Amino acid sequence: MVAALLALLFLAVLQIAGMIHVRNTLIDAASTGARFGALADRSAEDGVARTEELISGSVSDRYAQEITYEYMDEPEGRTLRITVDARVPVFVIGPGVGELEVTGSAYEFE
Repeated sequence: MVAALLALLFLAVLQIAGMIHVRNTLIDAASTGARFGALADRSAEDGVARTEELISGSVSDRYAQEITYEYMDEPEGRTLRITVDARVPVFVIGPGVGELEVTGSAYEFE
């Protein structure tokens, strides 16, 4: 009984660690893609492509399926925001899917 509980606890910690790793990787890729797309000689599409390349190279292609961008006008200047929507499998709680939405933004240079 105790061994089963410890095994379940271990799997839960492993699941949470995996989700945190994927979330942090997606945040880093979205932020890097936004900074890349905000450069003077680049476009938002370049930033999205860079984000997709970083996600595919670091975790998996399946997390790079829904990447969108938008420009926002703020008092400090025009800002590029890249959003990544990803589905993360959840095994410990039960079969299902967890939703992650992360964003990265950068001021555009002219």
